[in-house]
Amino acid sequence: MSSHPQRQTDRGTAPLPGRVPTGGVPAQPPRPLHQTRPPRPKRTGVRRFLPTWRMVLGGVLLFLLALTGAFIAGYMLVEIPPANAAAVKQSNVYLYADGSPLARDGDVNRENVPLTEVPKPVQHAILSAEDRDFYSESAVDPQAMVRAAWNTVTGKGRQSGSTITQQYVKNYYLAQEQTLTRKVKEFFIAIKLDREKNKDEILTGYLNTSYFGRNAYGIQAAAQAYYGKGSADLTTAEGAYLAALVNAPSAYDVSAHPENKARADARWNYVLDGMVKEGWLAPTERAAMTFPKPGRTKAPPGMSGQRGYLVEAINTYLSGSGAIGEDTLQAGGYRITTTLDKRKQRAMADAVKTQLMSKLSTANPVDRYVRAGGASIDPQTGRVVAMYGGIDYTKQYVNNATRRDYQVGSTFKPFVFSSAVENGSTTQDGRTITPGTLYDGSNRREVQGRSGPTGYRPGNEDGTDYGEITVAEATDKSVNSVYAQMGEDVGTEKVKETAIALGVPKEAPGLAEARQSVALGVVNASVLDMAKAYATLANHGRHGTYTLVDRITKGGQDVSLPKRANQAAIPRQAADTTTSILRSVVDNGTGTAAQSAGRPAAGKTGTAEEDKAAWFAGYTPDLATVIAVMGQDPKSGEQKPLYGATGLDRINGGGYPAEIWGRYTAVALQNTAAKPFRLHLQPGAETEPSEPEESESSGSPSASSGSPSGSPSGSPPSETPTTGSPRPPSTVPPSSPTRVPTTSGFTPPDEDEFFPDGF
Repeated sequence: MSSHPQRQTDRGTAPLPGRVPTGGVPAQPPRPLHQTRPPRPKRTGVRRFLPTWRMVLGGVLLFLLALTGAFIAGYMLVEIPPANAAAVKQSNVYLYADGSPLARDGDVNRENVPLTEVPKPVQHAILSAEDRDFYSESAVDPQAMVRAAWNTVTGKGRQSGSTITQQYVKNYYLAQEQTLTRKVKEFFIAIKLDREKNKDEILTGYLNTSYFGRNAYGIQAAAQAYYGKGSADLTTAEGAYLAALVNAPSAYDVSAHPENKARADARWNYVLDGMVKEGWLAPTERAAMTFPKPGRTKAPPGMSGQRGYLVEAINTYLSGSGAIGEDTLQAGGYRITTTLDKRKQRAMADAVKTQLMSKLSTANPVDRYVRAGGASIDPQTGRVVAMYGGIDYTKQYVNNATRRDYQVGSTFKPFVFSSAVENGSTTQDGRTITPGTLYDGSNRREVQGRSGPTGYRPGNEDGTDYGEITVAEATDKSVNSVYAQMGEDVGTEKVKETAIALGVPKEAPGLAEARQSVALGVVNASVLDMAKAYATLANHGRHGTYTLVDRITKGGQDVSLPKRANQAAIPRQAADTTTSILRSVVDNGTGTAAQSAGRPAAGKTGTAEEDKAAWFAGYTPDLATVIAVMGQDPKSGEQKPLYGATGLDRINGGGYPAEIWGRYTAVALQNTAAKPFRLHLQPGAETEPSEPEESESSGSPSASSGSPSGSPSGSPPSETPTTGSPRPPSTVPPSSPTRVPTTSGFTPPDEDEFFPDGF
């Protein structure tokens, strides 16, 4: 018998209460059979809101199940459709602001070729540019799609993340709109297509449907459009350039926009370097290649006269503003109502023809170089109402109104003065810069910095010494030495900031690189750029977002356009005080020919270095217009000086450009009341500067103020070129030239008539 009493239970024996079992540890009272485990402690604090691991695991499994189900459903439901409407492209219709027809773009330019007619190096160039893993990857690349979406959302630029298969599906089977539904369809069709067609078939379809610019669809049409040959004859270098174009044709076409050269060269090098990296091109062969400049462009039918220039500018505006993607626009079907005023458009074309083109002679070889560009903007609305791109789009393809490869010369000087007033700038000896501030206008006077001489000694035209001269008089006569010093007084960076605020693009060639010489206009900006900037001055310093389009519809539905803003770019006092001295330029200075407009006007003349371009930028209270005459060899495309053109020593901004401006403005504003300038001037500028004494400038034909430059007996007051005073070569006619007789019906190179019927 045990020494410890035990209690009998139906489950055996257990120690009696209060007894200590062997081992010295008190026994725990037995748990009743009906009692469960004690409840878990409640979650407190932040843990109350966190999911349990069971919830996380369940959610992940549920998501994967749903994703798998969606994939299976999408794959089963989405069928490969027939070719989309882009395969049978529609035309776009362009209208003037009043609804009358302006132009209709031509039929699609496409010729399908088999892959065997595309050299292997050209195929590799396309793959290097768009999808280097095409032959080894699947039809879609989810990782690239996620990366592209993230880069787009975070502001690193819009990217598609699409493989070549997906791009082909978009080009051939689907519409071009950027919607989630289209992307989903593209995803599943690409997967199905990859199972039904081999890689060579897909690449063939891609090469025949991609848009390369110049209205060329497919590699064969592109080879013809850019190099005048079939795709089978393309070199590796040429193929690399065409491959670069697929990404953004208008951004890399160096013929239509010479300022794209650096960007196109970088993209071309990227393609070739990728070919070397993938083992498709030998490094030695790569090193020997030079950029293959594309040939002259032939415009599509129906784009003759001004129509082609206008359509190109409108399309560039739409794609550049994000309103419609370039490939989407090229798919066609849009009805585009522009801001262009039909009467003003004709007035500008007529003014260029009457004042300049009719004076060119086949007997004068320099006249072959003459080009003209113009743009006119309503300052209050920012609407472009007229544009002149060149003699004929089918013969002179480059749009002289939008190109950015000529220096603007002294038309940049008003931005220096505007910046001085805006920033309350002072001279080196502490005097506030106003229209009446005196400067030393001596020729080649050394510019003085805050810490001493700078070594910069710009020359005045013809080496003229002006001595002590006011800012207003220096603007009238466009005195380089004064404005170079003023630019130093204001500060180069402040001048650049003001110019950009007024409307000069910050990416304008020469703006970022220029230092002291920026004040004298070594910046390359387009005629349209300068018209925007001068429109801001006309609008009392308020900069309106310019536009070429009033309305777009497709299939009867309106297409949304970018919102336009009108905001203060510079203070009104700065803009209006600048206007006051520019009025004096027209009344007393180098721009007197603009008085032919017959109403209050302000403006500035300008001449590019070596007289390769002459400018007049001016405005009335209700119209801002810029005209430029440029020199370019029609065969090589090289910029040429205009010495001797139309029989004159030189072409100044106060000559043909100002005369064209005056005639155009008079007709454009015909039957409208002349509006006065209502100016709020800076303190100390309330009194208009006194009229300077008349003076003659040596080296150009003497003239009475405002006489036509087309006459050998007269020329407007001398205009200052960008830097120094380049002298005409010995072949230039003497200072009192005898005009070369004008040949009736002068024909520019490759041109039959100035303005074809149906302009």
